[in-house]
Amino acid sequence: MKILIVYISIHHGNTKKVLDVMAKELKKKHKVQMLEVSKADEQLVKKSDLVIFGSGIYASRHHKSLLNFVDKLSKYKDKKAVVVSTSGFSFKGFHRSLRKKLVNKGFKIIAEFNCKGWDTFGPFKLVGGMNKGMPNQKDFEEARKFVNKIF
Repeated sequence: MKILIVYISIHHGNTKKVLDVMAKELKKKHKVQMLEVSKADEQLVKKSDLVIFGSGIYASRHHKSLLNFVDKLSKYKDKKAVVVSTSGFSFKGFHRSLRKKLVNKGFKIIAEFNCKGWDTFGPFKLVGGMNKGMPNQKDFEEARKFVNKIF
């Protein structure tokens, strides 16, 4: 299976850390390419059997560059997708915007993953942030279990 991971990970690299673990695990059985959203393109999406979309959560949704990337994609018929995020608070509702865009583009979302990440955005910066040290080894193990469960 050809798997493309498209992501953006800005502040502390939380999402990239989680996706690196997932990619390493997936590479044991599949062909995996992992690219920042600015380096990904439509042709790579077309050639992939599955696309994993991931970013941190900003103002209750995935990063705008990832959402804009999805907006520019063609319509697909049942292309498989996985949605991944890291956030200060764990809440699957954060995936709503990206999920809706993907479904409107014809993607079939087969799984979703979220874990807490170190968050120093806005007022959290004044107190040293929240979830320092996260994602941690427990989160990475959950990420490994997650990809093994769906593949």
